[in-house]
Amino acid sequence: MRIALFSDIHANLPALEAFFKDVDSRDTDAIYCLGDLVGYNIWPNEVMDQIRKRGIPTIAGNYDFGIGRSSDDCGCAYKTDDEKENGKVSIAYTNEIVKDEQRAYLRTLPAHIRLDFQLNDKTLSVLLVHGSPRRINEYLFEDRDEKSLLRIMEQAAADVMLFGHTHRPYHRILESVQQDGTDHFRHAINIGSVGKPKDGDPRGGYVILHIDADALASNKKSITVEFIRFEYDVEAAAKAVEGSILPNAYAESLRLGK
Repeated sequence: MRIALFSDIHANLPALEAFFKDVDSRDTDAIYCLGDLVGYNIWPNEVMDQIRKRGIPTIAGNYDFGIGRSSDDCGCAYKTDDEKENGKVSIAYTNEIVKDEQRAYLRTLPAHIRLDFQLNDKTLSVLLVHGSPRRINEYLFEDRDEKSLLRIMEQAAADVMLFGHTHRPYHRILESVQQDGTDHFRHAINIGSVGKPKDGDPRGGYVILHIDADALASNKKSITVEFIRFEYDVEAAAKAVEGSILPNAYAESLRLGK
């Protein structure tokens, strides 16, 4: 089983179109979107329309949740006064241009999707969330304490957990021992961002999750992840920002991947 997962498009239509071109060239069995379709660029409606047209199962990101309810709070953790002021402009602009039909679509998006595979005598549970199972806007960075990350996954009964929100891809394997003495491996996978990467690489990113036909949580090699980066017209997306009322800082972040 090869499952493509993407997230954090943030109204970047050129990036989404390039993503579709790339993923269509690969052999995948399913595709899922982990949210944050809107915000920070000029094409929120077009991005939603493309995802809806393809019938892609999608969960709500924190920005989607706010815009779906016409809120002036995107649940974003801005650190500086400049970031906060820029964020106010972005959410006000997005609220202004999002159409009623698309806003209603955002309100219907689920908080998470669980995929339970019965490949052997034990179930393999794959959980798709935006931030974390606990909060839509919780940041799970790569340096998260291992005990904390393991506890989050155990409480959510997730053998594999895929998420976005930080815009920085990684894969961590967490090992624990079951009551029967067998090893249990849990996979925490941040899938990165299609339209607003923050890892210093301006290319869009997504993952393909590989699940062996006889995958078990006790066999860590039966779950693997392919991290994919693709080129897109970054300058077109950046100039679209600069041609709008959105802060030019968002254009520069696209060019730098930050």
